[in-house]
Amino acid sequence: MKVLLAEYTASRDPALAPEGKAMLDVLNKSFAACGYEVVLPGPGDFSAEIARLAPACDMGLVIAPDAMLAKFSLPIEQHSHSLGCGSMNAAVCANKRSTEKILRAHGIPVPGPAPAEGKHIVKPVTGCDALGVRLTTDAPGKDEIAQEYITGELYSVSLVLSRVVGEACLYFSGNPPLVLSVNRQDVVANSDGTFTYRGGETPVHPAREQEIVETAKKAATVLGCQGYCGVDVIVADKVYVLDVNPRITTSIVGIAACMGEEIAALLVSASEGATPSAVHFHGRIRFDRYGKVTPA
Repeated sequence: MKVLLAEYTASRDPALAPEGKAMLDVLNKSFAACGYEVVLPGPGDFSAEIARLAPACDMGLVIAPDAMLAKFSLPIEQHSHSLGCGSMNAAVCANKRSTEKILRAHGIPVPGPAPAEGKHIVKPVTGCDALGVRLTTDAPGKDEIAQEYITGELYSVSLVLSRVVGEACLYFSGNPPLVLSVNRQDVVANSDGTFTYRGGETPVHPAREQEIVETAKKAATVLGCQGYCGVDVIVADKVYVLDVNPRITTSIVGIAACMGEEIAALLVSASEGATPSAVHFHGRIRFDRYGKVTPA
């Protein structure tokens, strides 16, 4: 069977290319290990390449910045079997303003509005990977939002969710999200107020792990995420959701290095409504944004 792995940044976005290549390498190896023939887009127009290749593939997955995810996922949904989040839900998650509004309406803690005075967080409405996120006293610019600055411990939760929308009549099972791991995030504050994501450590088991996991599961479920999803949180007086990424995230580099199951098999099973109840890890791994892994 053929699977289309459409990763955007490796050859088209120098700022995010290292992470894109690292994620693509993990997926490429996993699908090959599971017996799939992997098909990759050529160097031409990305949308056109997906539309050209998807009809000849049995399934496909897009890995791209959140703002582009819905657009590039749609042709796979139309011409093949998508292993990722539905395009409509991906579009909602890409808009941090909409995501914040939905999560707050469902009682999920999110950062509050920026205070009238003092420093606060400003970030792009459709950004990713901490690009454009900064601690500042300035007002947000066009297509940016401002939030209160919360200090605490940064984690992400990696989930795989079964099919809930899209081909729901064919694959809906009602299975709960599969929790792959809680990951400690390595994010540094720079002297100019910006932030840099450097990688992380997985799996970790913080004192409030259950609260972290339940918050992440609820956030991803409320937003209708499917397939692999990463939920970024900060643990303070509450577990606050900072971002919901309805796509493969860099944490997969560390997860794949110490998880007994193949991530490709999990994604295919989830796309058909059938995920296992748990996965198994051997050891703990540190990973960076370039794909390097070392024992923790």
